[in-house]
Amino acid sequence: MPKSSLSGLNILLLEDEVVLRKRLAAFLEHEGAEVTATATVAAARQALGSMSFEVALIDVNLPDGRGTDLLREKLFPPTTTVMVMTAEGGVSGAVEAVRAGAADYLVKPFDPEELPVRLAQARRNRQARRADEFRRGQEGELVFGPSLAGVREQLAKITAADRRLTGYLPPVLIEGETGTGKTAIARWIHRNGPRADEALVELNCSALPESLAEAELFGHERGAFTDAKAARIGLMEAADGGTLFLDELPSLSPGLQAKLLTVLEDHTIRRVGASRAIPVDARIIAATNADLGVLVAAGKFREDLLHRLDLFRVRLPPLRERGQDILVLADELLARVSRRYGQKPPPIPAEGRQRLLAYRWPGNVRELAHEIERAVVFGGERGLEFAHLAAENGGAASPWLRAGFVFPESGFSLEQAIDDIVAHAVRQADGNVSAAARLLGVSRDVVRYRLRGLKDSDKGGE
Repeated sequence: MPKSSLSGLNILLLEDEVVLRKRLAAFLEHEGAEVTATATVAAARQALGSMSFEVALIDVNLPDGRGTDLLREKLFPPTTTVMVMTAEGGVSGAVEAVRAGAADYLVKPFDPEELPVRLAQARRNRQARRADEFRRGQEGELVFGPSLAGVREQLAKITAADRRLTGYLPPVLIEGETGTGKTAIARWIHRNGPRADEALVELNCSALPESLAEAELFGHERGAFTDAKAARIGLMEAADGGTLFLDELPSLSPGLQAKLLTVLEDHTIRRVGASRAIPVDARIIAATNADLGVLVAAGKFREDLLHRLDLFRVRLPPLRERGQDILVLADELLARVSRRYGQKPPPIPAEGRQRLLAYRWPGNVRELAHEIERAVVFGGERGLEFAHLAAENGGAASPWLRAGFVFPESGFSLEQAIDDIVAHAVRQADGNVSAAARLLGVSRDVVRYRLRGLKDSDKGGE
């Protein structure tokens, strides 16, 4: 383990044996930790009343009581990792302490060199617990169709470069409309990179109240503000060694943007209310549905932060630009939803597929997923036809108005297509026949003739 593995840890050491206490304190300080050494339960209680600790190393048998009493009295906040030290005969007591909330125990005599390994593991466990509080419940999967071939090539190059690096990983910036799958991209990068076994912490910046945003990101010390009854690590620290995904990045205030820039440049954070900086190695993946260049020009985003983030940029195209990939994605989503509901996937007939291709999908992949799930639950025996999408698309149910249209084997009605074009032009012209004729490059009589035919058709169907 490198000597910096314990950097920034504030440790409470409770041990009455003078030689061992001094030896352990000297070793831990040499490893970069800050140590408060005590010899009695009373002194430890006093220290806990005035300071916050990430780790506590406590002996069991002490002159004025048992160190494990501190656990039973619930004097350690959830953010403190407690490790119990005991002689060989006191192992049963140490096991009891673990059941009471201690993270681990060490049997005396032990080699101090063992401590960094145990403490590093305890720190990772603590980070994982914090990360789990913010992990999204449903893992998004990325379906790579032909339209995302360029994106996949970019991602493969990024993860290949990551594996060649031995230090900090550069940030990644993901651009795309809401619902295009930016979170799925971030998860793919993490799962396929060298930090796949470490924490992935996800945060939607727009969901953070401005008054709490700094504490959530960077943590706080006890007493830093009114409700800060115990120290708490922030999401940046929880992601140490892993990845921090910041969705809707422009929602951060200018002050927090400046602090994020410091993290990217110096790889340190400072908790709210703290006087010391803590080294952090978290890979930052940021996502935005806005053009950051436009926001910089409007004074709403820091230009220096954009330059720092804009190294590996990935752009996700909206669903309406993905052509036949819409059907590939629909089939994959249908299979997943059907598995979740414990049923066989219903078919999507040709009409349903044409409507999926014709629709504009303003909500992108997220909207498609919701449509698929609704159709599975409420669909009829004939399959998923998505008839309502034609009306929601402004009445235009003609898939040939979209790129990627494939002529159906059952045939194609050219006359119907012409009627649809005329109706579409009239809608665009707000019902003005002359304006629609100019759009189409034909006379008003042609438009009137087609409209008359549409009216007659409607009457015949009544």
